[in-house]
Amino acid sequence: MPSDTLPATFGEDEILEAARVSKAWPFEEARKLVDRLEKEGGETRTVLFETGYGPSGLPHIGTFGEVARTTMVRHAFETLAPGVPTRLLCFSDDMDGLRKVPGNVPNQEMLAGYINMPLTRIPDPFGKFESFGHHNNAMLRAFLDSYGFEYEFASATDYYTSGRFDETLRKVLEKFDEIMKIMLPSLREERQQTYSPILPVSPRTGHVLLVPLTERNAEKGTVSYEEPDTGEIVEVPVTGGQCKLQWKADWAMRWAALDVDYEMSGKDLIDSVKLASKICRVLGKRPPEGFNYELFLDEEGKKISKSKGNGISMDDWLRYASPESLQYFMFQSPRSGKKLYFDVIPKNVDEYLSSIVNFPEQDLRTRLNSAAWHIHAGNPPAEKLPVSFSLLLNLVSASHSEDHDVLWGFIRRYAPDASPETYPRLDHMVGYAINYFHDFVKPNKTYRQPSDLEAIALADLADRLDEMPSDAGAEAFQTVVYEIGKTHGFEKLRDWFKALYEVLLGETQGPRFGSFIALYGREESVALIRRALAGEDLSKG
Repeated sequence: MPSDTLPATFGEDEILEAARVSKAWPFEEARKLVDRLEKEGGETRTVLFETGYGPSGLPHIGTFGEVARTTMVRHAFETLAPGVPTRLLCFSDDMDGLRKVPGNVPNQEMLAGYINMPLTRIPDPFGKFESFGHHNNAMLRAFLDSYGFEYEFASATDYYTSGRFDETLRKVLEKFDEIMKIMLPSLREERQQTYSPILPVSPRTGHVLLVPLTERNAEKGTVSYEEPDTGEIVEVPVTGGQCKLQWKADWAMRWAALDVDYEMSGKDLIDSVKLASKICRVLGKRPPEGFNYELFLDEEGKKISKSKGNGISMDDWLRYASPESLQYFMFQSPRSGKKLYFDVIPKNVDEYLSSIVNFPEQDLRTRLNSAAWHIHAGNPPAEKLPVSFSLLLNLVSASHSEDHDVLWGFIRRYAPDASPETYPRLDHMVGYAINYFHDFVKPNKTYRQPSDLEAIALADLADRLDEMPSDAGAEAFQTVVYEIGKTHGFEKLRDWFKALYEVLLGETQGPRFGSFIALYGREESVALIRRALAGEDLSKG
């Protein structure tokens, strides 16, 4: 059936009761915030969620994941605390000094001349925006906007220079010694000699300076330092964007200044969260709630890095799969390390589709644990597609066609009522399947000749299929495939199914073969088998 919206089948009281005991991780996180408000005396106020973004490289898929997951917690909290206002602030640390040139951007030599400059004062290497920081912020915002996230964007440069942090920055200066006592034990001995949580911005060069302070004046609100190139002692205010903070102190200052209630972070930042939380308390504020998610890994099992550009970019995922499938990936097991590479895409697409198909038949508690609930804020589309993504990939593979209209011809024969107009999601999937096949499946297809046992079984399969009606259906075809595997004595049935894919499609796995036959066509499947048995090179189409 075409896409539609599920009707509400449960009352607000029923949903609230189920949410209070749900084991889904967004509800577990949201309950921390409910407890936080209750400890404050139950006063209704705006609850502030925050995500941080370091725009030293191009926008990273991990940053999107943080916004997506935080949005899920936000909606879970709104379910548990209806009527309590919330905000989500996406904060960019775009006043940070550039420490190294990212390897995945143009004009490397130009950027190398701006080391230590704030990102918003470095020319855009792409030549499109006011600065490198503005470029990377725009890329992030465009992507988040394409998902329809409800958020407010905040720039560190704007907040520092506008004076929004001035009061808390003065507090940092007043509590300088206490902050140093927190930070120094975490540093190497050499770094302890030069560390300062306050970084002056040189009036002469514009650089964010990693230098020790020669003097501090809390009453005046100023610090002094020795200019690296000239040896001159320079005094600057800590306010108005003339200083910024080292990142752990900066994180804590932001929490305190903005009264942040919730912020999650990667597992690699556990110690940093602890230090920032201590500093936040020194500044007189309670640190936010949050949890540490596991990091994404690339194809080789290494941590994904913004500067290295390994793994998948956000644009990459959207070339091969739907936005919702990426959110599904982010929802699943956030505390477990997961490979984030191209080969995870088909599985996540089909599992996402299964989550929305199964949703209407689930009881309330199961629904609240479902990815579909958290991806779609409790109201997923009521949609059941006639073809899975994996099956589409096999159709493209077997037909050797990357023509959109040709592929829809196969789909219409399999599901006569389907069309791009009635199934727009499926129409998008056809395009994704073509892209994925062209870039990843086609270059890696490896056909092999069947063994003697496999050849006999394949010949039998072709004969049996030839005797069946063209419209016998996927289940009937699957029964025949299964029976032949049993009849011909394969030690393990999965070896028979693996042979079908390796011999006929040049791949090691795929969906149920009966479904493939129904989609590709009985006659076409028989011809494919007989071509393979004749020793033809199936890679030629």
